[in-house]
Amino acid sequence: MRKLFLILVAAALPLMASAQISTTDLEADFGARLNASVDKKLARGLHLQAYGEARLTDNFSTLGRFDASLGLSYKINDYFKVGTGYVLIDKMSSSGTWKLRHRVYADAKATLHAGDWNFLLKERLQLTHKDVNAAKHQTSPNSLELKSRVKTVYKGFGHVEPYGYVELRNVFNDPSCTATWSSASEAFSNYQFLGYDHAYINRLRGCLGTEWHLDRHNSFDFYMLADWCKNKEIDTYAEGTKLRSLTYERQFMGAICLGYKFSF
Repeated sequence: MRKLFLILVAAALPLMASAQISTTDLEADFGARLNASVDKKLARGLHLQAYGEARLTDNFSTLGRFDASLGLSYKINDYFKVGTGYVLIDKMSSSGTWKLRHRVYADAKATLHAGDWNFLLKERLQLTHKDVNAAKHQTSPNSLELKSRVKTVYKGFGHVEPYGYVELRNVFNDPSCTATWSSASEAFSNYQFLGYDHAYINRLRGCLGTEWHLDRHNSFDFYMLADWCKNKEIDTYAEGTKLRSLTYERQFMGAICLGYKFSF
């Protein structure tokens, strides 16, 4: 056991010495989301969904993102459902310009019924394409992520259904690199881009909400989101020959949200 420990320490030392990774102070941002969706039953268990959303960020001061999506879902039985879809994202970048992203996803959801309670486990694998141009060494042009959600719904109040959930988001292919940090010059050298293979949890989300069913066709959804994020930020020269900084940016984001759904 001691020999194994020494081998692990010896292997880890070059990694610890090769980079100076900094962590930013926790920043807070608050916003709002307004969305609407349509759910059309095509056949038994098969539904078509269309969805649109607008988001306010920067403490409710900036219209920062629009989403539009189209998807299909199929209810296999009372316990399992699967789905797939496409999302078009128009997001305000840090430079103040709007940039499009394209996302495809696949869902799998399991539901356990216990009296007036429903317990749901949802897994979503999503691939998001964005135009990174010269920043290909700083961010992946095709980000692969898995969102895992555990949700509880109470159905004992009739038309009003309170719920809550916790969700983890895992990114699988962030950029990875090696570099040597010099304390004397406070700079990196021997930088080398290794590809897109860094996996880690970059978001923890909590949500509390209530869905209000007006009738069999119309419903409203009132909910609050709280996100804790930790994103890897790599700053290199455009040609990827030198590393400027390697930072984990931490952020807390809260949002109040209102949604409307029409089903037929």
